[in-house]
Amino acid sequence: MISANNVTLQYGKRRLFEEANIVFSKGNCYGLIGANGSGKSTFLKILSGEIDPTAGSVSVSKGERLSMLKQDQFAYDEHPVLMTVFMGYERLYQVMNDRDALYAKPDFSDEDGIRVSELEGEFAEMDGWNAESDAGKLLSDLGISEDLHQVNMKQLEASQKVRVLLAQALFGNPDILLLDEPTNHLDMETSMWLEEFLYNFENTAIVVSHDRHFLDKVCTHIADIDFGKIQLFPGNYSFWSASSQLAQRQRSDANKKVEDKRKELQNFVARFSANASKSRQATARKKVLEKLTLDDIKPSSRKYPHIMFTPARDAGNDLLELNKLGKTVNDIDMFQNLNLTVHRGDKIAFMGRNDLAKTTLFQILAEELAPDTGNLKWGITTTRSYFPKDNKKYFEKDLNLIDWLRQYSKDSDENFVRGFLGRMLFSGEETLKKVGVLSGGEKVRCMLSKMMNTEANVLILDEPTNHLDLESITALNEGLEKFRGTVFFSSHDHQFVQTIANRIIELTPNGIIDKPDTTLDEYLMNEDVKKQRKELYSEEPVVQ
Repeated sequence: MISANNVTLQYGKRRLFEEANIVFSKGNCYGLIGANGSGKSTFLKILSGEIDPTAGSVSVSKGERLSMLKQDQFAYDEHPVLMTVFMGYERLYQVMNDRDALYAKPDFSDEDGIRVSELEGEFAEMDGWNAESDAGKLLSDLGISEDLHQVNMKQLEASQKVRVLLAQALFGNPDILLLDEPTNHLDMETSMWLEEFLYNFENTAIVVSHDRHFLDKVCTHIADIDFGKIQLFPGNYSFWSASSQLAQRQRSDANKKVEDKRKELQNFVARFSANASKSRQATARKKVLEKLTLDDIKPSSRKYPHIMFTPARDAGNDLLELNKLGKTVNDIDMFQNLNLTVHRGDKIAFMGRNDLAKTTLFQILAEELAPDTGNLKWGITTTRSYFPKDNKKYFEKDLNLIDWLRQYSKDSDENFVRGFLGRMLFSGEETLKKVGVLSGGEKVRCMLSKMMNTEANVLILDEPTNHLDLESITALNEGLEKFRGTVFFSSHDHQFVQTIANRIIELTPNGIIDKPDTTLDEYLMNEDVKKQRKELYSEEPVVQ
């Protein structure tokens, strides 16, 4: 068990937390959520002891080991991969080093023998004899092949380092596990493996994630940072989101009788209690949900941007033809002989282990990059809008938000532009901010505003959920679901892909898999697809 007791954290005049109290118990997985800048990662650092609070304290049950996912990808560059994983269990790693140092002594004494015996006993108690095989299995499960286990960390790609650090955090069955954005840089299969790992994890886990599907799969509780406080809710993210919206609706309905509100709550809880039967904490969670009262659920202060893509005209049915398209980057084939026919209304999720291949294809579709071979032909009625993964070049001019959006707006009137920015959560003096100082999430909302103003009937989006908070991801998700045009997109957000895509195309080193009229879950469970994927990836190392 780990608890925060009257924790306050203040930077100058700004208070992130004020007398926050919360207890995290064994057997539960807690999703720590909050708006961007609310202090989620900071709170994890307070729990881990990396940061001291201004006031208050953190308590950990005696004898319990805490493990946290490290964020510094370069901290272990001079260490072998397997040893880096061992270092996650600090006491075991220390015992191993002390024991090996004694065995290496040329003048091994009787006292050394006694000490080695003590260390061997402690090593066995920590299951040290299985450490190498356990660490190796974790690495392999996370996509780090056995031939990389003995190389130094500096030889790995950035995404591979992240996986090793995740293995480090999970190693040795810690009593308390703190994970900050653990699904970053993971492909769908590895994310699903981690979901299963946490689903079966019997100790205490606290996770920060912007992946709603992940939070729904693993969380037994949601810890919501709001107004500088942390409130605990039973259930997963979907339950928290729906209950906070119910609370908001009930509080705004002044004329509705208390009894009617109570019945609405009971019906709401009944629906989610039924869904809770799928979890390992089913009975306990169901009992907690059924005890909820009107006072237990509270509205959230967080706001959702208004994201709606409305094409000025519909495109024709014959939308796009790709003919033997090929492109090589840095002597590596991104794709070759790519043939594709796209029709109006296709919402295509592009998958694949090589993110650069997807980005390269989108740049070609947006006509920002020329193919090496082949050609593409857009329908004459198509109008296109592109969301690049790297948007740096769009924010190099010294403009405020109003003047920036005015460049792309169908109506240059300041009141129109201000109103549009307001719907995207930029209001008042914020609209006069220089675009060069915007956060990553604010820049994404600006790019989405630009796209909405183009009124295009084809949208090309390369990882649009990066940097967005959960509320903005939800709003974008709903906007693309309602969009009546054609969408090309990539995303590592499971729910985003599952709810938007009606066609899945996977780019592999040896060809493509194209499945129309399918969802992501159907694609991942399709036995023919599993066989194809195994064949198409078998002869080529994964490029992350």
